[in-house]
Amino acid sequence: MQSGDNEAGGSEAVRQPRTGSDGPIEGIVRGLAAGTRGIADRLGSASFWVRGSIAFVAGALSVLAMAPFFLAPVMALTLPLLVWLIDTADAPRIPPGELQASVPSRRDVLRRAAFAGWFFGFGYFVSGLFWIGEAFLVEAEKFAWLLPAAVTLLPAFLAMFFAAAAAGARAVWRPGLGRVVVLALALAIVEWLRGHILTGLPWNVLGYALTAPGAAIQGAAVLGVYGLTLVAVIALAAPLVSLSDAAEAPSDKLVVRAGAGALVAVALFAPLFGYGAWRLGEASDETVDGVKLRIVQPSVPQREKWQREKQREIFDLHLDLSRRNAEGLVDDMAGVTHLVWPEAAMPFLPLESPQALSEIAELLPDGTHLLTGALRAERPEQAVDQAEAVPPPRTRVFNSLMVFNAEGGLAAVYDKIHLVPFGEYLPMQALLESIGLEQLTRVRGGFEVGRSPRPIIDVPGAPPLLALVCYEAIFPAEVVQTEDRPAVIVNVTNDGWFGQTTGPYQHFHMSRVRAVEEGVPIIRAANNGVSAVIDAFGRVGPTLDLDVRGVIDTELPRHIEPPLYAIAGDFVFLALLTILAAGLAVSRQSDA
Repeated sequence: MQSGDNEAGGSEAVRQPRTGSDGPIEGIVRGLAAGTRGIADRLGSASFWVRGSIAFVAGALSVLAMAPFFLAPVMALTLPLLVWLIDTADAPRIPPGELQASVPSRRDVLRRAAFAGWFFGFGYFVSGLFWIGEAFLVEAEKFAWLLPAAVTLLPAFLAMFFAAAAAGARAVWRPGLGRVVVLALALAIVEWLRGHILTGLPWNVLGYALTAPGAAIQGAAVLGVYGLTLVAVIALAAPLVSLSDAAEAPSDKLVVRAGAGALVAVALFAPLFGYGAWRLGEASDETVDGVKLRIVQPSVPQREKWQREKQREIFDLHLDLSRRNAEGLVDDMAGVTHLVWPEAAMPFLPLESPQALSEIAELLPDGTHLLTGALRAERPEQAVDQAEAVPPPRTRVFNSLMVFNAEGGLAAVYDKIHLVPFGEYLPMQALLESIGLEQLTRVRGGFEVGRSPRPIIDVPGAPPLLALVCYEAIFPAEVVQTEDRPAVIVNVTNDGWFGQTTGPYQHFHMSRVRAVEEGVPIIRAANNGVSAVIDAFGRVGPTLDLDVRGVIDTELPRHIEPPLYAIAGDFVFLALLTILAAGLAVSRQSDA
């Protein structure tokens, strides 16, 4: 038996004798406790593949807590299963050909815990990221053969973080609800690492389970999504775990022990939702004077996006939609001060097309500016002497947000700094290209990274503006990178790669959480949806859903004073980690 295991935390637990008799309430509680304990005990005797299958299904179901479902109570069932799988990692096994069970070594226990965490994570990421496969079907004749690897290898890799969390937690496993806190710490740490290692992919961080629209999402203004991960794991896992632990409690202590986890959940949820309700009660609906936005969603099918013969048609579509109001009537942009097109709206290099710049100037009324996603190329200034056998410098291509004035001139530009691996560039680009592989965007050599830190852009007629291209909006604490703060964030994206799946909705929701964390409204323009204006409290104004073609006419909500997370970033999360870890260490020493 591992150090720290007792009647509340190990498969070899010593059952405490019950004293007294149960009343009606105690009888009901005893029956529920016995049922959950029975599930936990059966996990200990299950085979490797049965345990793995249960963990996989539990992980897959956990995605229902994320957008667009927001069914957080599901994790109140799945997270306890993970706890019990880690609990029973020390259950004796009967080796093949043997008659007597053997007690596993500490190494075996940690390995079994890691496998439980990996299967849970694999299910979670397969279910949460399956939509990536849609991108490989856009040009199925070229990329479909990579689909099986895309939808399994990435989840398999990301599941390693959960495996590390489960093994690390088991190494310092605690009795009772202490082990829930240990697991919460381990998962919060690996979620933070997942958001930073190898450029990071903090997609569906567990803390998003507590960011359903409304009061719940306001907690991100203080804790950020990583801090909410700590709260989510403790509050959602504790009730069933404590109920199971109470199965053999004496009658006079049964209800208290069984309800301890529920009390913990209430103690965590009450201030979180109370703060959210108070914050929304104080929220205003003020808008920025003199700013009227028109957001264009062209809903261009991704397969047609980069077909040369479609360039003129797609550009004309943007121009036509821009001249129409939300009711579809032509108003030639009367009163519009800022027009917003999505990522890579023009399927060509606009700065190298005098005709396109002329038509943009013809479109925009005096004083109006166009903010659009577009590609930008920096070509070599002069050819290299080929006699020197030095390869000529290649054209550098950037995925950018450009601002054009009413004369068709470039008023400002931001080049994307956080590129998508395998989508916008290949790791070991030259090597993989030499064997015939290319990223989904099919830009030879991949996109170039823009200059850091991400700048604040000065757009005439608008407050200080910060641009985010595509999935740059999913990275907590990395949005604002300078001491100067924006009053509005413009997020241009495509999302047409991922079809009618959960992916675009998850992407949209993560943008909402960034608005709450930073206290800054977000203007979101997507090619195929979801386009909207999100205020500083995460409230959504007029919206265009997936595959809807049209425009949004709206005013710009005002920003608010930076909330705690915008000021401190992940310092609050790290402080919570330190405090909880210190408390567990002191508790462990006192038990020794």
